[in-house]
Amino acid sequence: MEALGLAPAPSGRWEVVRKGRRCAGGTTGSRRALGEANAGRALPMAAPIATSGTIFELGFERARKKQNKEQVPPPATAPPEPPPRRNQPGKSAKRPPASDATAKPGKCRSLEEALKALDLADLQKELDKSQSMFPESPSVWVKDLAGYLNYKLQAPCSDPMLSQHPHDYPYCLVGKELRSIIRSLLGKSSGVLELFFDHCVYTMLQELDKTPGESLHGYRICIQAVLLDRPKIATMNLGKYLEVLRSHQNRPAKCLTVLWALGQAGFTDLHEGLKVWLGVMLPVLGIKALSPYAVSYLDRLLMMHPNLTKGFGMIGPKDFFPLLDFAFMPNNSLTPSLQEQLRRLYPRLKVLAFGARPETALHTYFPSFLSRAAPACPPAMKKELLTSMSQCLSLDPLSFSVWRQLYTKHLAQSSLLLNHLLESWESSSKKVRQSLQETVRSFKVTNEELAARGPNTHQDVAACDAACKELLRKMKGRGFPWSRLLLVLLIFAAGFLLHDLRTHGSFQGKAVALGEVSWDCVRDHLTSFTYSSWVYLQNTTLAITNWALAMISGH
Repeated sequence: MEALGLAPAPSGRWEVVRKGRRCAGGTTGSRRALGEANAGRALPMAAPIATSGTIFELGFERARKKQNKEQVPPPATAPPEPPPRRNQPGKSAKRPPASDATAKPGKCRSLEEALKALDLADLQKELDKSQSMFPESPSVWVKDLAGYLNYKLQAPCSDPMLSQHPHDYPYCLVGKELRSIIRSLLGKSSGVLELFFDHCVYTMLQELDKTPGESLHGYRICIQAVLLDRPKIATMNLGKYLEVLRSHQNRPAKCLTVLWALGQAGFTDLHEGLKVWLGVMLPVLGIKALSPYAVSYLDRLLMMHPNLTKGFGMIGPKDFFPLLDFAFMPNNSLTPSLQEQLRRLYPRLKVLAFGARPETALHTYFPSFLSRAAPACPPAMKKELLTSMSQCLSLDPLSFSVWRQLYTKHLAQSSLLLNHLLESWESSSKKVRQSLQETVRSFKVTNEELAARGPNTHQDVAACDAACKELLRKMKGRGFPWSRLLLVLLIFAAGFLLHDLRTHGSFQGKAVALGEVSWDCVRDHLTSFTYSSWVYLQNTTLAITNWALAMISGH
C-alpha cells in the first residue's frame, strides 16, 4: 500500500497525496525551472514562496533530506560545462561559495565580531547574481539574503527571548552600509514581504529541531528589518501563529521564538504591538513557560509608548476583564512576582480600555465589574471594583440604567456598592447625587416587593434596604442650623458683658458711672453697641447665605 503524505497545493492549502507522486507546481517544477534557467533558456515565473519546503509547515517537521547537491565547478583545464544548478530558490546562500565550499565558517566569539568580518562586497555580488538569474522572482532574492546572512553570522546563541539585550537587538548592531543593502533589496521585494516574514519564522523553527542548529541572527535581522517599515505584516495571520503556539506548548523554545518574531511589530507601532499581545500573548498568559515573556513584553511595550492615545480602541471588555482577573485574583497561574508586575501595568491598561470617550463606553464595563464584586472577593480586588463602578456611575449616566436592570440578580454586590457610595457621599458630585436619588428610590420599591415574596433573599434585601434608607436621608439634607446660631448669640452676649465689665471694673463701678455719665457717654455706648450688633448681623447673614448656597450646590 502506498504511503500518504501532506503536500502544499498552489493555492496555499494542504492536500493529501500519495508518496512518490509530485504535486503540481511543487519542488520538482521549481528545480526544472532553475535547470532551464541555468541552461540559458527563457526564464519562467518562479514558484511562489508558499511552495517552499520552509513555508506554512505548521507541524514544524524536520526538513526533508535534500535530493540534489550543488555541483562544484570543475578545474579551469576541464571542458566548459553549464553553470551549477541551484537546488532550492532562496537556500543556495546558506552554502558557501564554490571557492570555500569545503569548510564552513566557524562561529565568532560574538555577533559584533561576525558583523565586522562580513564581506559586504561578496554579499552584494551574491544578491546581484540572484537578481540576474531570477529577475522576476523577488522571493528568491530575499530568501538568498536571509540565508547568506544567517550562514555568515554564526555567533554564540542566546536565549530565544534575547532578554539580556536591547529590544532592537540584533538589528541595532548592523552598520549603515549593510542596512542600506538590506533595505534596498526589501524595497524591490515589497510584494513578497509577508511571505518572506513567514519564511524566516518557519526556517528558524526548523533550525531549532537540529542538534546542533545554526544560530539565527541572520533571520532575526531580516525580521526586524521587515517590521521596522511594515509592522502590520506581523499581524496579518495571528490566528495561524496562535495555532502554532497551542500545538507546541511542550516546546517553549519554539513558542518563544514565534512570540519574539511577532512582537517586533510593537516597538514601531503601539497599535500593532497591542494587537500582537492580545492576539497571541494574552491567550497563552496562563502557560508557565510563556507568561514571563508575555508580561515583560507588555511592560516594555507600554514603557516605549507613553502616549497611550494611539492604542485607544484596542482593548474592550472581552480583553480587559481577563487582565483584571490575572492582576487581582489570587492563586491563578501567574507567579506572585508576575502578578505584581501586571498589577503595576493595570492602570495604563485601564486607560487604554476606557478609551478617549469613557462617558459613552463605561456602561458596557459596568455589568462585569458588578458581577465580580462579591462579598468574598479579595480586598484589593474589591476596592478596585468599587472604585471602577463609582467611576462608571460618575462618567457614564447609562450605568445607572444598567445597574437598575441587574439589581435583583446581584443584590449582594449592589449592597456593597450602595454602602461604598454612602461612605464616599461627601466627595460625590451633584450630578451623581441627582441620578443616584432616582435609582435608590427605584431600589427601595424593589426591596419592598422582594421582601414580600419570602425570606429567600431576606438578608441581602435587608442590607440593600438599610443602605438605601441612609442614602435617602442624606439626600434630604440637614435643616437650618438653629443650634449653631443660638450658640453664636450666647458667645456674643457673654463677650459683650465681659468687655463691659473690664471697662468699668465692677458692677458697683458701673452703677456709679451710670449716675455720672453725660449724654455724650450714652451716645458713645449706643454707637458702639449698634456697630457691634451690625457687624454680628452681617456675619450671621453671610453664614446663612453660605449655608444656603452649599445646600443648593450639593456640597
